Amino acid sequence: MSIPLALALFLGGLALVIFFAEKLVSGVVGTAAGFGVSAFWISVVFIGFDPENLAVGVTAGYEQAFGIALGSVVGAAMVAVALALGVTSLIVPLKFEQAPRRILVVPVLAVALAWGLVLDGELSRFDGAVLLLGYVAAVGYLLHLNRKGVDIKAGGEVAETLERASERSRLRVLGLMVLSLTGILAGSEMLVHASKGLIASFGLSETVFGMTVLALLVSVEELARELPAAIKKRPDITYGNVLGSVLAFFLFNAGLLGLVRPVPVDPQTKWFYLPVCAATVLMTSLVMATRRVPRWVGVALVATYLVFVGYGYIQ
Repeated sequence: MSIPLALALFLGGLALVIFFAEKLVSGVVGTAAGFGVSAFWISVVFIGFDPENLAVGVTAGYEQAFGIALGSVVGAAMVAVALALGVTSLIVPLKFEQAPRRILVVPVLAVALAWGLVLDGELSRFDGAVLLLGYVAAVGYLLHLNRKGVDIKAGGEVAETLERASERSRLRVLGLMVLSLTGILAGSEMLVHASKGLIASFGLSETVFGMTVLALLVSVEELARELPAAIKKRPDITYGNVLGSVLAFFLFNAGLLGLVRPVPVDPQTKWFYLPVCAATVLMTSLVMATRRVPRWVGVALVATYLVFVGYGYIQ
């Protein structure tokens, strides 16, 4: 495949994935709301729901592009936690009315569980099942905390869809979900196929490409979610987005990856990318426990992301 063709296919697939991902959120959440599921349950169950990375990761795993599949989890999480939160707090230092430590420990445990399961060098089907059970347990725990008075709200596309849910018929949102799923899968197939061509043409490492270039392009909208919320004095949305992204990436998305096809985990991912991501999530949770994310933390997070990205290109 020529470079111009691979690049055109890559950009076309990326456009399809991003466009239909938003529609898929509307379809899934709208269908749930249309069938009587409460807004609260939808807010918790779909917290961090990210169909772009899920579709690209599952497609890459099925096509045995394992570096790209792992990048859709670890690299994407770093975009949400380090880059997006870092840039946001650099521009608008964050202050939270509440930051329950019982919630903040959940993303740390999620990353630790995923990392521990792949230390044997593979994300197996058993590991995938364990991670999905972990996701169910995490959602159950969040539901429990809400009954104890901890407020959990939907943010981003989920919140917007809930506001419009009553305006759409069940059949319409169900059709939207099916159409969007078809579109996002087609886009993901194009994206993964083109990525293989670009990797071969430029002599890149599949893992480095997946952790950096592809993860950034597919997940850059995390910044578009967090920054406007902070500017509008809604740090609770930023807080929920960070928490939800970690749970979705490391428990739900990674769980499905393992079930679709066992994914070999290379030493670079085990001993650099995952540890850096785990340390970043831990640092973020510790800082959020103080109910503030000052500018110096933003500097540290952005610097950590730059190290994360740059490491693979200097090896």
